[in-house]
Amino acid sequence: MEIEKLANRLKNRTPVILGSERFSKFAILLPLVEIEGEIHVLFEVRSHQMRRQPGEVCFPGGRIDSGDRDEKHTAIRETSEELGISEDSIINISPLDYMISFGQIIYPYAGIIKTPNEIVPNPAEVEEVFTIPLSFLKEVKPETYHINFKVEPEENFPFDLIVGGENYNWQTRKAEEIFYFFKDKVIWGLTARILKHFLEIV
Repeated sequence: MEIEKLANRLKNRTPVILGSERFSKFAILLPLVEIEGEIHVLFEVRSHQMRRQPGEVCFPGGRIDSGDRDEKHTAIRETSEELGISEDSIINISPLDYMISFGQIIYPYAGIIKTPNEIVPNPAEVEEVFTIPLSFLKEVKPETYHINFKVEPEENFPFDLIVGGENYNWQTRKAEEIFYFFKDKVIWGLTARILKHFLEIV
């Protein structure tokens, strides 16, 4: 029967996020280092020559290339390239929850850099690196603000095809933005969200 053939086509599918084939995919590493016996989280400041988000605080990471073995390998490769360290010096790499944001899937990991004294940032991508003690981050309370998104259909949107027409009750959304402060540094956006998630785990 045709309906059984159809059922067989469906039963062994592995589900993914609908539309994810069109998403850009990135992997990020939240680096942990030990300084004088204390655990620190390492951050980068993006080079002011970068086209996207120059001067912002971030974690090392980047777009997943077709030659990468998997998302974890991307996080290791990008960290190695940006911090000028060998891939072997990045150990104990564990996955955090992945995120979906504005057509992007971000795969974050946490890992240890065992030789932080060998870090030589790539000036084309990294303006500077700095660390914050984990003990400080666990105690500090971040500031939270909200962004309200507005629905603006394009000019020729077919309002006549939907119930309610131009008075349709669109479901708008609100995004939470988190801010951490340390000395003269401001950590916000995806970096702050990943950091907050990590701190909740530990």
